[in-house]
Amino acid sequence: MTVQLVYETHATTTDNEAGLATGWRPGELSEAGRRQARELGDRRRDDGIDAVFTSDLARAVDTARIAFAGTAVPLYEDARLRECDYGHFTGRPVAELAPRRSRHIAEPFLGGQSYRDVLRATAGFLRELSAERDGTRVLLVAHSANRWALACLLGGADLRDMVDEPPGWWRPGWEYTLPTGWTGGGFE
Repeated sequence: MTVQLVYETHATTTDNEAGLATGWRPGELSEAGRRQARELGDRRRDDGIDAVFTSDLARAVDTARIAFAGTAVPLYEDARLRECDYGHFTGRPVAELAPRRSRHIAEPFLGGQSYRDVLRATAGFLRELSAERDGTRVLLVAHSANRWALACLLGGADLRDMVDEPPGWWRPGWEYTLPTGWTGGGFE
């Protein structure tokens, strides 16, 4: 058996609209973001979702709470699904951060973490999920770094290609199959 995994990015925040890198700050959904969260609910409420797992950062939690308000679908928060900690670049313009991403695949941002750190955290989450949720369909609501991690861990993508991805990559969901007993693809 397997876990059917659906990934959705958190809805738009006021930082996104201002062009700022939120990192580990909570982030606040904008009006457009609250609308997007309701649209996520319209897309996924009747999609056979057994559980929703989110980053513990407010923008992901709020997205899921709005999307699944009034349903019996359980929501779980997990710090392993956090965005990359940009350290000193947190709160800075994305235009300053974006050209530096590929330098921080293995080397942490000053005062933060690397994208490989996000890969390891996401792999740990997936190992646990594959052991505990066999035969279910789950939704993850998280951040761009987690989507990149999923594409690498479950889709065979190269992390360097992912962090250099141009803006405009958003779409309404990605789906992956997580094999039972998945061991982490070498990211322990």
